[in-house]
Amino acid sequence: MLVLSEKHIRSLYTMTDAIQDLEQALIQYIEGKILNPQRTVLEFPEKQASALYMPCAMEQSGKTAVKVVTVFPDNPSLGKKTTQGVIILSDTENGDHLACMNASYLTRLRTGAVSGIATKYLAKETASTVAVIGCGGMAEEQLQAVLEVRNIKKIMLYNRTVEKAHIFADRIADLSPGFEGEILIMNDSDEAVSQAEIVICSTRSETPVFSGEALQPGTHINGVGSYLPHMQEVDVQTLLKCSKIVADTIEGVKDEAGDFIIPANKGEWSFSELHGEIGELAAGKISGRESDEEITFFKSVGIAYFDLAVAAAVYEKAIKLGVGSEVEI
Repeated sequence: MLVLSEKHIRSLYTMTDAIQDLEQALIQYIEGKILNPQRTVLEFPEKQASALYMPCAMEQSGKTAVKVVTVFPDNPSLGKKTTQGVIILSDTENGDHLACMNASYLTRLRTGAVSGIATKYLAKETASTVAVIGCGGMAEEQLQAVLEVRNIKKIMLYNRTVEKAHIFADRIADLSPGFEGEILIMNDSDEAVSQAEIVICSTRSETPVFSGEALQPGTHINGVGSYLPHMQEVDVQTLLKCSKIVADTIEGVKDEAGDFIIPANKGEWSFSELHGEIGELAAGKISGRESDEEITFFKSVGIAYFDLAVAAAVYEKAIKLGVGSEVEI
């Protein structure tokens, strides 16, 4: 079995690769070529932690995978990472277990890449300002993907702990070495959102992190942080102001996206308002942005075939380039 660390993966696989591979996978999913059962989530309330088990198989790649991810918010105080994960990749021809690879970075990368694809179709082509609400680890690849698909001139960072925003600002040069625009640390999330044409939300908040009243016409939002029914990054005013709301999968957000579940249960909003899925957008089955005034929202809770798409591509590259460590199981 080939073992691939985060360092191995970073050395051979880029955000550009991930966006290309995932856009193809999105279309394959819509065409019914991917088997993707609902993931299993185990929660540990006393630690506000969770473990996620995500299986899938992709016909075209001849691969199947299962990802195991744990999310323990208190880990940084112990010197450990909040999110840890592994992907086991297997062959659908003979059942061989091909690889075990670090999933933490790949999860962030593929989540960013899917948001990048959504941004490509839903954000204004001229969008040049972005607000990042929540400057934790997930936000890095979210911003990196937006920088891939839009010519960003100004980045506004907001985090409840302002020190994290400053640390994040120092990381931007690594994420996008060619970025020469303005970077601002904001003291108020609404102020950041009011000046942004693209908004990135990647927090574990249980209450909305900005007011929908702050949104200006033409804004696009990527929301990836709240992935459990009790979490809520955006308020109902945001949903009501959106002309197009796109999900990674409708089934997934109905089960897990508190941003939608909470207002739906209160009768303030309905899942019938969803415009469709990101795969339909990539396949041209639903419309993307149609005017500069529309407010659009992409919501992602994650789905296993995103992981398989990038993991299969990483494995093929690693074999070709001789990267990784072979171990006997």
